Amino acid sequence: MLITLAWLALVLVHTPPALATFSPALRRRMYGVEQGGALGVILTHRGVLFLAVATICAYAAFFPDGRRAASIVAAISVVGFLLTYAGAKFPKGPLRSIALADAVALAPLTAATLDAWA
Repeated sequence: MLITLAWLALVLVHTPPALATFSPALRRRMYGVEQGGALGVILTHRGVLFLAVATICAYAAFFPDGRRAASIVAAISVVGFLLTYAGAKFPKGPLRSIALADAVALAPLTAATLDAWA
């Protein structure tokens, strides 16, 4: 039951950026940038990729056969952003909220990953 909740927590973390796929206002609020042209396309595509991450985490919550692959995808998402954020010298603003959410996600990610690979 705790592992299912860990996967659902990872779904929850990835849901806001996934919903940004469908909302320019949400993208603007989340990322603090005006988007048009190529930037709008990239941020929309980013949302689609988060929809994929949320989907595989939801699958893993209920189907253990998908947990190893889902743990890799979720780790790339969470750890990848945290490393990128650190590499940018921890900028203030909207990205800090994303970093905090990903930092919180490390706990359920660790539990889910350890279970998947045990």
